[in-house]
Amino acid sequence: METRAQARFVRISPRKARLVVGLVRGAKIEEARDQLSVLPKKASEIVLKVLNSAVANAEHNNHKKAEDLIISQAYVDEGPTLKRWRPRAFGRAAQIRKRTSHITIFVGDKKDAKKATADKKKNADGADSTDKNKTPNKSDKDGKKDTRNKKQDTNKAQKTNLKEEKKKEKKKTE
Repeated sequence: METRAQARFVRISPRKARLVVGLVRGAKIEEARDQLSVLPKKASEIVLKVLNSAVANAEHNNHKKAEDLIISQAYVDEGPTLKRWRPRAFGRAAQIRKRTSHITIFVGDKKDAKKATADKKKNADGADSTDKNKTPNKSDKDGKKDTRNKKQDTNKAQKTNLKEEKKKEKKKTE
């Protein structure tokens, strides 16, 4: 069973926080703690606090051991943006966006994570096999996809027909 911890309305850009969260996703708890403690980013402290909270929740509520846990899911959502104004040249004002984040971390057993990854692989394999059976798109000599739409094809055909008719008329007049 997975246990969750969340930090909401954290004053850090989601883009910056996602860099740190991506590093520890799927890692063991001890490895993630070691990595976050030495990482020279502001988000690493925040993510470490959320991780410690998720582990504490798992130990207290679900009676799990920290050694048996891994980070099964970790993601960062965008929170509300604080909008501020800064004076600029010629009496203008420029908007400053102070972005906030919602950081969520799920911790679970290693066994649960293996089952989840196996299920994801099965779903991915099923999707791949159906894609192979589909008919391929039109392609030109180089094997590139033909992205023209039907209107363009009909316009091209009409133009070639007009050229052919003009050639026939010239031959008749000669």
